[in-house]
Amino acid sequence: MVEHVEEQSRAPRARRRPTSDGVAAPQSLGEIDLSQKARIPVPIEEFSRVLGGGFVPGSLVLLGGEPGIGKSTLALDLSAQLARSGCRALYVSGEESARQIKMRAQRLEADAADLFVLAETDLETVIGQVSSLDPQLLVVDSIQTTRWAELDSTPGMPAQVRECALRLQELAKTKGVSILMIGHVTKDGNIAGPRVLEHIVDAVLYLEGDPFQQYRLLRGVKNRFGATSEVGVFEMRGSGLLQVKNPSEALLEERVINAPGSAVSITVEGTRPLLVELQALTSPSPFANPRRTANGVDMRRLLLVSAVLSTRMGLKLLDQDIFVNVIGGLKISEPASDLALALAVASSIYDRALPADLAMVGEVGLSGEVRRVGQLAARMNEARKIGFKRVLVPRLRRQSEDLPDGIEAIEVRSVGDAMRLALPA
Repeated sequence: MVEHVEEQSRAPRARRRPTSDGVAAPQSLGEIDLSQKARIPVPIEEFSRVLGGGFVPGSLVLLGGEPGIGKSTLALDLSAQLARSGCRALYVSGEESARQIKMRAQRLEADAADLFVLAETDLETVIGQVSSLDPQLLVVDSIQTTRWAELDSTPGMPAQVRECALRLQELAKTKGVSILMIGHVTKDGNIAGPRVLEHIVDAVLYLEGDPFQQYRLLRGVKNRFGATSEVGVFEMRGSGLLQVKNPSEALLEERVINAPGSAVSITVEGTRPLLVELQALTSPSPFANPRRTANGVDMRRLLLVSAVLSTRMGLKLLDQDIFVNVIGGLKISEPASDLALALAVASSIYDRALPADLAMVGEVGLSGEVRRVGQLAARMNEARKIGFKRVLVPRLRRQSEDLPDGIEAIEVRSVGDAMRLALPA
């Protein structure tokens, strides 16, 4: 008989309630000092727009996106630009060595004296380096490769991801450092790991776009310090992600005039109106069940619009395959693009082009009516800047609408009215 002593793993230490000043006692709301800088300015305007004006000291931001979409590129460029503006930044990578990060920084021309790089996966070591370096920004690439040594599970497991996120939250609140975490996504496009991860952080940002297209959308889906659903537009080039100052013009620059099946919709992403081109193609189906393929629009909206066109407008779509695509690899979820989608399908089935100077906006109901949408004045103003002369809009509330000059608003009450105006016989 041999005695064997089993060593028990240490349980994680109990965490204090994180506070910005390290004091756990309750404070009166009027006694809290706000004399410190409210936000850290971000030189990248599109990123600052999504954050709501910059990083809030002590905030925890989660950045997600598909592999190869540009998350690490954007984070490294952001760190370098903040470092050049006088903020000390620490970039921690669990997926690349320091040499590999240096090579990528040279390609991006993202070199700065106050940008420090650390190739480490142990979170306790990272916290120690933060305490000695005292940076204003900490980038963790990625949260799925970070581990807390007191847990026996491997990195990326739900327990590790949750514990590391809680430790980083405590670090952000006690030290006042802004932390940007990069997170992997699942095949469904959601952040990998426990759902509680998105509840822990202060802001959740998604970098979207087709990896084979040059445009990327940085979308905010949660933000405790700013507006949600705000977007920033970037263009992927060899030198990194570049800001797109006028995204509507960039998205329409390759548009083919007088092409059947092409319609321009005015959608709103956050507070920014965007003009996007929707293309539709109909062809006789060789199958008993015709196909409906949507790229960039919700499949349910395509099915709804197709049913309205078939049942209410009398279009023969029951034997037609319908393919819909949003140019630029963008994804549109707003119902205000229903009218453009309907007219694009009708233009393809009739093989007649829509007027080149005509944009459209409106939600389509099940009876074929066109319903009102918000921010109509801002949408029309954006269309006027690009050079459009007319816009198909739902019926206006004349007492409350204050529309811009230089562009005509053509009111329509139904999809049938829109088809008669835009596609005359």
